[in-house]
Amino acid sequence: MKKEYDFWKGKRGAVVPVAAGKSLVRIQIDRGVLAWFRDQVNAAGGGNYQTLINQAMREHVARQREPLEATVRRVLREELAEVIEGVRRGRAYGQAYKRWLRDMKTPRNLGTSGKITWTRNELHERHPEKKAR
Repeated sequence: MKKEYDFWKGKRGAVVPVAAGKSLVRIQIDRGVLAWFRDQVNAAGGGNYQTLINQAMREHVARQREPLEATVRRVLREELAEVIEGVRRGRAYGQAYKRWLRDMKTPRNLGTSGKITWTRNELHERHPEKKAR
């Protein structure tokens, strides 16, 4: 390092200019909230947590300005999507149950020729090499 530096050509202010349409502000955010945003960015594979905070704030502002009719439509869409998904899951369960009933009527060949070659104790024993006391 030098003993003295010459700053006669230096300019006051930020070294990196603020992007157009942005304002540089200092706010205090709870550590937990900030950690959550940083975790979200890390989980997504990288990026900028400040951009994520800005996006969340934009969505909040947009919802505050959203007319009542649009709010009701959005909520109904979200809720109906969950109901439809539940119905689809219910159908899948019913189909799986029918397959299970069909399989129970026609037993599968497990290679034992119908003979049971094990005992209940052998099936439930965690360490077959150790004898039960």
